[in-house]
Amino acid sequence: QVQLIESGGGVVQPGDSLRLSCAASGGLSTQTTMAWFRQAPGKEREFVAAMFRNTGRPSYADAVKGRFTISRDNAKKTMYLQMNSLRPEDTALYLCAVDNRLILSSMRTHTAYDYWGQGTQVTVSS
Repeated sequence: QVQLIESGGGVVQPGDSLRLSCAASGGLSTQTTMAWFRQAPGKEREFVAAMFRNTGRPSYADAVKGRFTISRDNAKKTMYLQMNSLRPEDTALYLCAVDNRLILSSMRTHTAYDYWGQGTQVTVSS
């Protein structure tokens, strides 16, 4: 069983930065894929970024590429999402997800993940 707790969300202005954290407990391994998704009101949950297993190679949605950076600290069992140059369209509930058996082709599919946090709200508004 894996438990995930996100933190770091808040209300910021366009152009500001935030760093989200996702602390995990239990059941992680080198086969664990960790990812961030987001969901705005009335919209589908969408992929933001992920790190497949322990490859150290990140993958990003086009909408955030060049502005967001995903990282993970395996010793602390924590994943981060550094978000720079935030835009109003980045406003959403940000959720972290992990899975220990996920294959590469499913990495961007939210239904492929077994474990989810409760989310942290990010609001970008002037």
